[in-house]
Amino acid sequence: MARLPRIAPVGVPQHVIQRGNNRQVCFGCEDDFIAYAGWLRDYAEEYAVEVHAWVFMTNHVHLLVTPLEERAVSKMMQALGRMYVRYFNGAYQRSGTLWEGRYRSCLVQSEDYLLHCYRYIELNPVRAGMVKDPGKYCWSSYGANALGRE
Repeated sequence: MARLPRIAPVGVPQHVIQRGNNRQVCFGCEDDFIAYAGWLRDYAEEYAVEVHAWVFMTNHVHLLVTPLEERAVSKMMQALGRMYVRYFNGAYQRSGTLWEGRYRSCLVQSEDYLLHCYRYIELNPVRAGMVKDPGKYCWSSYGANALGRE
């Protein structure tokens, strides 16, 4: 049976979550984070997706994005996933799936929920006990959004 298309209206923000299969590590070293971040930037631009907030944890990713065209988030995530899995499998001499199925997403339809998503995403490393100050975790949009870093 074919999958139903996602409900993803143009201009409506989405909270996207992608987890490692069986919660396995998806980012083993700094080069992995750098590669993923670069491809996210490139594919977001190519497929017309605004990225508002993000965090890359060792075994999952959270994104707050807004599609500017039909199916933009799906196209971006598919291209990003394919490229990153090919890279990761080659770098770690492995094969098979990296992600736990398709990414999950939910629409963010109110300003209150939008603010909640920003906080949830950017404070994820603090809740996980990785840092006490979210500004100390470099694989998050917190530095840009809260501190004005590039």
